[in-house]
Amino acid sequence: MSRLSNVSEMLQRNLELFAGKRLLVCGLLEDSLPQLLLAHVEQLTVFTTDYAYYRQYSATLGEHLQFGHCLESDAQHDALLLLLPKAKQEAQYLLAMCAPKLLPNADLLLAGDNRGGINGADKLLAPYGDKPLKRDSARRASLYHGALERDVPPFTLQQWVGHYQYELGGELLHVHALPGVFSAAELDQGSRLLLDHLPSLAGRTLDFGCGAGVLSAAIAKRHPNVNMELVDINALALESSRLTLAANGVKGEVYPSDVYSDISGPFAHIISNPPFHAGLNTFYAATEQFLESAPGHLVKGGDLTIVANAFLRYQPILERGFGRVETVADDRKFRVYRCRRQ
Repeated sequence: MSRLSNVSEMLQRNLELFAGKRLLVCGLLEDSLPQLLLAHVEQLTVFTTDYAYYRQYSATLGEHLQFGHCLESDAQHDALLLLLPKAKQEAQYLLAMCAPKLLPNADLLLAGDNRGGINGADKLLAPYGDKPLKRDSARRASLYHGALERDVPPFTLQQWVGHYQYELGGELLHVHALPGVFSAAELDQGSRLLLDHLPSLAGRTLDFGCGAGVLSAAIAKRHPNVNMELVDINALALESSRLTLAANGVKGEVYPSDVYSDISGPFAHIISNPPFHAGLNTFYAATEQFLESAPGHLVKGGDLTIVANAFLRYQPILERGFGRVETVADDRKFRVYRCRRQ
């Protein structure tokens, strides 16, 4: 069993709250907490938008664990445990999605790191019931307990899809994004710099960490001979990318992958604005693995083009794998690197 996070250790002290419950768990799942809960509940459903978590725990949790952007279950629950995600909008999305699956007066339990917005539990739970009680606070984590005391509307995905447009090379592109997804509100500076400095693309092209699908939609519009494949570990990002591609009348294969876990065969091009944040902490391991292994996923003569914050030391990693690294753009905040497999 994996080491428990601070939040899970606090919840371990409060297992009596879950005894005999038909429990639904979602949010920032980080460890084997659901396995602890299994011994105390009558019924357990664990929903995750994180493909890396799904891959790690699907063997032990089996049918109890579901991965996706929307909960696909007709089961009714009398308790919800929401492990507070980093983005407030994602927490609101998960509550709205889960609430219709709950019975009247179901327990609403909200747990999270004290640095991550858990003190806003009152506002988050206000649409669903009266002011929650603070049940526990330990190891820099807190637990709030309320009840579902109001009628809730059916969940409609489209109500949670944000929209914006941006102009690129005289062409208007449309971005659709679900809460918490990178580039959900506007085109970020790094992605724009990358799009302004891409080489001519054709053939099989991988968009790693696709987010809302901004890069792939623009590339597919510009380069009709490209075959885009979009991967991410976040189910909300994957669905956002599907919506963005459709909104722009372009095609691409969109699927989950934990770095290269579900990717097969070599590519002519790999492009990315790689992620380096996870939860409340800065996290580089997945991106470093992505960069180190990139040469093995390119055809001979294929290239990798990425954009990264200037302070991130990705160049030495790229030099080890590719030998020569070209800095094709640098606006002081971001740099665009290009490498070719020899």
